[in-house]
Amino acid sequence: MLYRILADAVVGLHFLFVLFVVFGGFLTFRWPRLAWVHVPSFLWGGGIELAGWVCPLTYLENDLRAQGAAAGYADSFVEHYVLPLLYPELLFTGGFPRTGFIWIGIFVLLLNGLIYGRLWWSRYHKPS
Repeated sequence: MLYRILADAVVGLHFLFVLFVVFGGFLTFRWPRLAWVHVPSFLWGGGIELAGWVCPLTYLENDLRAQGAAAGYADSFVEHYVLPLLYPELLFTGGFPRTGFIWIGIFVLLLNGLIYGRLWWSRYHKPS
């Protein structure tokens, strides 16, 4: 029971981290110092998707589930939890293509690059 609760807590933490990776740049307009945490986070998240790696939190969750005598999963967190929310038909078609993950990584990096470009521009190009 404890391992299941811990595994579920890891899922919640992982989901919040994914949201922070994608949208956390918007928070830096209000709290600019947050960029010190967000920049490495979005680079990590985008890099994981581009490289096809699996986040260590996924391994931790699966290990906790195994210790609690529950089944884990072989795919990534995004593929297992996030994509079925966005694309339920993927459950029946055999999965998400590798190029899709590359596009997710590019989207994360471009979105946050635009956010930080805008933040930089507004900070250093104020009207006189």
